[in-house]
Amino acid sequence: MTSNTISVGVVGSSWWADAMHLPALASHAQARTVAICGRNRDNAQTMADTWDIPQVYSDYREMIDKADLDAIVVSTPNSTHYPISMYALEKGLHALCEKPIALTYAQAREMAERAKARGLKTLVPFTYSYMPTARYLKELIDDGYIGKAYHLNIRYYTGFARDGDYRWRFDRKIAGSGVVGDLGSHFLYLAEWLYGEISAVTCRLGFSAPRPPLDPAGEAYEVLDDSCMLTLEFASGALGMIHCTALCYEDTPFGQTHHMEFHGSDGTLYSFTDWDKIQQVKGARVGEGMVRELPIPDHIWGNARRDTVHNTYRDMFRSEDFMIRGFINGIIDDRELKPSFQQGAQIQRLLSAALRSHETERRVEVESITA
Repeated sequence: MTSNTISVGVVGSSWWADAMHLPALASHAQARTVAICGRNRDNAQTMADTWDIPQVYSDYREMIDKADLDAIVVSTPNSTHYPISMYALEKGLHALCEKPIALTYAQAREMAERAKARGLKTLVPFTYSYMPTARYLKELIDDGYIGKAYHLNIRYYTGFARDGDYRWRFDRKIAGSGVVGDLGSHFLYLAEWLYGEISAVTCRLGFSAPRPPLDPAGEAYEVLDDSCMLTLEFASGALGMIHCTALCYEDTPFGQTHHMEFHGSDGTLYSFTDWDKIQQVKGARVGEGMVRELPIPDHIWGNARRDTVHNTYRDMFRSEDFMIRGFINGIIDDRELKPSFQQGAQIQRLLSAALRSHETERRVEVESITA
């Protein structure tokens, strides 16, 4: 590593890399994106031209072997996360990998163990945990606003699955899990982050929208869930419900809404984000009157814009020191990063418990998941 400059290679030339990872790297004075890799070299070249990236590859192994990197960003379909990340870790690279970080708990655990053994920094960007509402909820709950936690109910409503088209996110061989992994992983992380260890899971998956029986190559594939409902049991004794669906009609610019409720011995918290103008936290404590808005403090907002949720979202990841900018800072400062591959593996374990629960139609204890 050159002095205080982190050379980064990005695997993946999707809209997400273009919208979040590459702008954040470009805005960081101590990060330099030196290489990009994409299955479609023309797409990767176009992105390299846009972001002034000097090296372009279509094979991640070649990029890792030749590009003189300090760190890698894995922003590719789920089935590729494990092989790319493991190859990078073996070569001594710090790694940021999108969620879910693997197809199985065994794979995710191996990734976490390899990173720890090599002393490497890792990050799994559970995006919504960085948003002002989530960080304020974390602060309030940790400070005892609701007292002893009794239960939570969090819901993720969006509609990208309504069209019934083929999407790799609903193809088991590529995605591993459907909406429960794509959306549910975000809220499973939030649930454990806010309430502590989840000890048991009960899950039902939904398969409502008809999908074409063949993938774009004309091959049959196993169609995955487009909605899920999970019941959570926490080690503390608290209970939780998570409902995630990609079948809702949500008439907002971003096509999604988030709804969260937290109840405890001393009070209640509510949060609603409409992904347009509203990103709100409300609460009521015992003896303090009715539910009222709790304005998000300035130290939570930082310098992010507050006019629209999408502008806040952009700023949190492009110019504030969260997600990939936090990853770069953690490498430079040699400090622990969370959520790391360790937390990513734990969420993979919870996903495996959810899938087993659906398959067996039974409650599943998380400790029973070993592979």
